[in-house]
Amino acid sequence: MPSLLFCGPKMAACGIVLSIWGVIMLVMLGIFFSAKSAVLIEDVPFTEEDIRNDPNPPQTIYGLYNQVGINCFIAAAIYVAVGAVSLLQFRLNKRQEYMVQ
Repeated sequence: MPSLLFCGPKMAACGIVLSIWGVIMLVMLGIFFSAKSAVLIEDVPFTEEDIRNDPNPPQTIYGLYNQVGINCFIAAAIYVAVGAVSLLQFRLNKRQEYMVQ
């Protein structure tokens, strides 16, 4: 029977820790972008020409804030999936260690 085990216990533990940190950070960033935090304006992708040619610039900026916030939530969901795979690997490593003894 083929094994689903493809990484060791230390790498799996590292993946779990990094995933937890990534989820916390990206969810917080997503919340702050959705709340249109002024501190994060440098991370919103727009140019001066976009604002100059637009009749209603604030709505464009708010839409960009929302899009970046959604992107952060999507990235957090990917981190959750990576964390689940890492947790599965960690458990498979523990089971293999138990069965060897």
